[in-house]
Parts: sequence; C-alpha cells; structure tokens
Amino acid sequence: MSWLVPLPVIIPLFAAGAAVALGRRPRLQRLIATAALTASLVVAVVLLVAVDEGPIVVNVGGWVPPIGIALVIDRLSALVLVISVAVTLAVLVYSGAQGVADRGEGAPVAVYYPTFLVLSAGVSNAFISGDLFNLYVGFEILLAASFVLITLGGTRDRIRAGTIYVVVSVLSSLIFLIALAAIYAATGTVNLAQLALRLPELDPGARLALHLVLVIVFGIKAAVFPLSAWLPDSYPTAPAPVTAVFAGLLTKVGVYAIIRTEVLLFPGGQLDTALMWVALVTMVVGILGAVAQDDLKRMLSFTLVSHIGFMIWGVAMSSASGLSAAIFYVAHHITALTTLFLVAGLIEDLSGTTSLARLGSLLRVAPGLAVLFFIAAMNFAGIPPLAGFLGKVALIQASAEAGGALPWALVAAGLLASLLTLYVMTKAWNMAFWQAADTPPSPRRLPRTMTASAGGLVVLSLALAAAAGPLIDYTDRAARDLRVRTYIDVVLPDGEDPAVVYTHPWEASDADDR
Repeated sequence: MSWLVPLPVIIPLFAAGAAVALGRRPRLQRLIATAALTASLVVAVVLLVAVDEGPIVVNVGGWVPPIGIALVIDRLSALVLVISVAVTLAVLVYSGAQGVADRGEGAPVAVYYPTFLVLSAGVSNAFISGDLFNLYVGFEILLAASFVLITLGGTRDRIRAGTIYVVVSVLSSLIFLIALAAIYAATGTVNLAQLALRLPELDPGARLALHLVLVIVFGIKAAVFPLSAWLPDSYPTAPAPVTAVFAGLLTKVGVYAIIRTEVLLFPGGQLDTALMWVALVTMVVGILGAVAQDDLKRMLSFTLVSHIGFMIWGVAMSSASGLSAAIFYVAHHITALTTLFLVAGLIEDLSGTTSLARLGSLLRVAPGLAVLFFIAAMNFAGIPPLAGFLGKVALIQASAEAGGALPWALVAAGLLASLLTLYVMTKAWNMAFWQAADTPPSPRRLPRTMTASAGGLVVLSLALAAAAGPLIDYTDRAARDLRVRTYIDVVLPDGEDPAVVYTHPWEASDADDR
C-alpha cells in the first residue's frame, strides 16, 4: 500500500508534462488533466481507508531520515488530501466548461491546465510531507503555479493584485527558508519526527524563537490577522475558478502546517494564549470587513479571513476535542467556500458583474442558481443541521471543556462572527436574487457543466453534514493520533535518537480524551 502514497503528487506532475507537450490541443489537455485528478482522487480515497489502521510512511529513494525525505500519510493528511483533490477536480471541470484556458482575456492556452496540475501536486506534496524542507518545497511548487494563475490574462487589475500576492508570498518563503536554516543548525535535521525528539532539548529561548518564526510564516500563508491584509485585494481579480481554488485550498495548507507543527513540534501550548487572541481578532476583524463590502467576491474574501480564525481557535485549545473540531472545520471550509466562489463565478457569467449594487432579479432569471447559493451560504454561515453549524458546536464544546475567560471570549467572538456571516450571506442573496434590478439580465440557460460542478460541491457539503457522526469519529481519532507519539514511532521505527527520552506533554491527558 505504501507505493500509493506519492501518487497524488506524481500523477499530476506527469500529466502536467503531457499537457505541456499538447499545448496546441486544449481539449486533450483538459481530458488529461481531468483523468489525472480523477485518478488522484481514487488513490486519495483508498489511502483514507487504509490509514485508519495506522499511518503509512515512504522513504523516498529508500534513504532513511535524516538523509532521505519521508512521505507520511496519517488520518489528518489523508482527510485533507481527499477533500482537496475532490475540490480541485470540481474546479477543473468548472473551468473547462467556462473556457478559462481559451478566453481568459489573452491568456495563453497552453499554460492553464499544466499550471493547474502543478498547483494540485504542490498542495498534495505539502499534505503528505514528513520533512520540513519538503513542506517548503510543496509551498514553493503551489506558489509558483499560483503566480501564473493569479495573473492569467495579464489585465492591469490582475497584474496589480498578482504583484501584491507575489511580494507577500516571496517574503513569507524567505522567512520560512531562514527558519529552516536555523532549525537545521540547531538540531541537525529537518525531518518532522526527529525534530519532535530534538527540539525539546534546545534552550527554551532558542526553541521559542524558532516556534515564533514558524507561526509567523504559516500565519501569513493561512492569512490570519494581522497578516491577512494581502488577501482581499489579491483573490477577487482572478478568474472565478482560480479564485475558488485559491480561497478553498491555499490558505488551508497554511492552517494544516500550523496544526502539524504546533502539535508535533511544539506541544505543551506555549503560544496558546497568543493563538487564542489571534483567532479572536481574526474572526471579528475579518467579518467586519465583509460587512463593509458591496462586491460579492470581496465580501467572500473577507469572510474567508474571518473563518480562518475558527480553525486557529480549535488549535489554540490544545485538546483532542479542539483539534478534532479544527480538522472538521478545515474539511467543511474547503468545500463550502470553494462552492460559494464557483457560484459567484456563475453570477458573474450571467450578469457580467459581482457588484451587489448592480445585481438583482436573478431569482426570476436563474432560480436554480439562487438555490445553490442559498444552500452554500447557509452552510457557510452555520445554520443547523449543516456542517458549518456542527463544526462551530464542536469548537464551543472544546472551549467549554477548557474553561477560563479567554476560551469563553472565543465563544462570544465566534457567535458574533457567525451572526454577521449570516447577515452578509443574507444580504448578498437578497441583493443578487431578490431585489429588483434597474436593468434585469436577459433570461438564458446557465452552462450545464459549470452548474453541475458547483452543484456537486453543494452535494459534497451536504454529505459532510449527513455523515457528520462517522466523520467526527474519524477526526477524533485523527486528533488523538496527533497527540501521541504514533507518528514518530512509524517514521522512526528503529529509534534514531535512542538516547532521548521522549514524553509528549499532552500524553498524560490522552486517557481522559478517550
């Protein structure tokens, strides 16, 4: 089964090469890209089932750590891998129907599909990496692809927004590279399992400095406040499918990195108070920014920032229940937000704008689209019994278990952000679909494939709610795995650091969590 682990990276990369060779055949490019991501999704689902028996490790080239690079897939990485590939496939089908590669305002036909496949490979590589440097490589692969996609078409607005995005991304990558150099100099390894053993032996001040640098790096990539100012200006100008996959996936890779490093490398909750404040302010500031917007894409971009705070809230609880809630919320958020951006793309395709002041009367013109937006919006806002509501209830329960003023302040902030999210979603639906437009759009049939892709993600989000019981059981097991040394024992079965007596700071509470 271990031979399957690298396939979600290898298949898209080989398919990208084939797509480049077929640059003059966009239909064949689209067919190859769709087949590659479908195969990757099948592999990811098989791995999701397989890792429920325990993590799977592949040492690339047969070289063991610290010389070789380890690819590790456990319950956490398997779940986010399945969701990310499924969402990427839906966006690819949507973009093919929209013709982004063919009519993207001057976009070169040969670039889109290979770049999209490289982006998928980079995301998958980040999720399965058992090595901090390989995680950096995964970020760089997806960022290099995203630089091309965000400027697709070469319009003035896209170049301006892309420039901001590139500058911020390069800055965060530079800080990440400096952090890697410092970590290797201090420990002699960048393998995550070995770092979990060696970092506790460092001077507390040095360890805290390394911890802070990594939190800043991943905070920029996850777009937590105050490191999120770049996002609302960068995402809305890109084509709808590009914005959808960026909003749904790229920030969640940063959240995944925070979860992985906080629990494995820096257990004990040293920065939990700071992370709670970051989560609280991110939720509130992000949603207040959304309230002030009159453009649908910018509104969704600000709600994206706000709801990143919900995931950081779960991580900051430093408990199995908090981590489980954060993992569940990541899966929900990827699906729900991608769906909303795809529906926003359909609205733009129908009306020629996403300005809420200029929209209206779409309920009469496209009632099916109104239903799709309404379901996705209510799910995102957290209306029961949908997945967004279940994720927020799990976060509230984790805060109630933790007790204390700050966890309860997070509950208050989360409720406020949820109510304001419901307000902005209702406002958007009312202005786009219910209010009368000065010049109503002409009735016409929406592209079936684009509508089906967005509808498929709506069905997936409903499936997450319908299967919430088994899914939460799975995320509970994933969270417990993160809090014990299972990961380390699988990656280092022979105990490469036998002199180090390793005691996880949270192991004492695991019996209570079970």
